[in-house]
Amino acid sequence: MPETTATSSGKTPVDFWFDPLCPWAWMTSRWVLEVEKVRDIEVHWHIMSLAVLNENKLDQLPDEYREMLSTKAWKPVRVVTAAWQKHGEDVLGPLYTALGTRIHNNDEGATLEAIAGALEDVGLPADLLDYADQQDFEFDAELRASHKEGIDKVGQEVGTPVISVPGSDGEQLAFFGPVVTPAPKGEEAARLWDGTLAVASVPGFYEIKRTRTKGPDFSNL
Repeated sequence: MPETTATSSGKTPVDFWFDPLCPWAWMTSRWVLEVEKVRDIEVHWHIMSLAVLNENKLDQLPDEYREMLSTKAWKPVRVVTAAWQKHGEDVLGPLYTALGTRIHNNDEGATLEAIAGALEDVGLPADLLDYADQQDFEFDAELRASHKEGIDKVGQEVGTPVISVPGSDGEQLAFFGPVVTPAPKGEEAARLWDGTLAVASVPGFYEIKRTRTKGPDFSNL
C-alpha cells in the first residue's frame, strides 16, 4: 500500500483491515464510518483473516474457538476475497456492511445462507458463494498477502481490526482496535478518533488496556 498523506479527494486515507467474522472488528468499522461523517477521512477496506492468523497455533486455542476457526472462519473471508479479486476493491466496503449486518446485527451467523443473502444485497453474482468451501482456494495468495500487509504493521500478537493512517511526519500510524462497544456516534466518535490518533502518534506509547466483561452491543446499529 503506498504511503500517502491524502487521497485524490484531498481527504486523509484510513486503511482498515477486517475479518467479516469478527464482532469487534464489526463494531470498530461502524465507528470508523461514523468518523468519516465528521472528520475529513476516507476509509479504504482490506481483508485479513483470523483463520490465517491462528493456523499455526490451533493447539493452543480453546476447543470452541478452534472449532469456530475450522468450520466458520474460512467461508466468508474466501467469498469476500474472491469478490475483491473479481470485481475490484470498491465492492469490499458494501459487501462487508451487508455481511456484517446479517452475521452480527441480525444474528444469522456466518452461514452460507447469510453469505448468499449479502451477495444479493449488493448485487454481486451468486456464484461467488462457490468459493466459500473451495479447499484449494484460487485467491489464497492474495488473501494472505493482504493479511500480512495489515498484521505486519502491528505484530502477530493482535487480531482484527487493524487501522493505518499517515502521520504528520509521513510515517504510517498503525494500531489494533480500538475495541469499543457500543460504537460511538457523532461527536463522541470524533473525540475517540482524535484521542486514538494522539495516543498512536507518541513514539514510546505501548498499550492502554482494562478488563471488561460485556460483549459487543449491536443495539444502536
